[in-house]
Amino acid sequence: MSSISPEEVAKIAKLARLKLSQDEIALYQGQMSRILDSMAKIRQLDTSNVPPTASVPWIEPSPREDAPAPFADASDLVELAPEREGSYFKVRKVIE
Repeated sequence: MSSISPEEVAKIAKLARLKLSQDEIALYQGQMSRILDSMAKIRQLDTSNVPPTASVPWIEPSPREDAPAPFADASDLVELAPEREGSYFKVRKVIE
């Protein structure tokens, strides 16, 4: 079984700018260990006779027409904004 230390989980969380509690670190430590175990099993498979692919060959892509269409109700969309001013999205200033 692959093991990842609590310190490694904390370092990964810091790099991802996440603040984790000790309980979350323990939870993610177990989950990450299981993921690494799965990857180790996959690495053991012999894929020497499997040609590399860039896409799934048995799925036919179905492109859709790229055409503009009016949004059903713009007020519903504005309601989803974390901050708004009237019927507009409110965002912080990025240009001085």
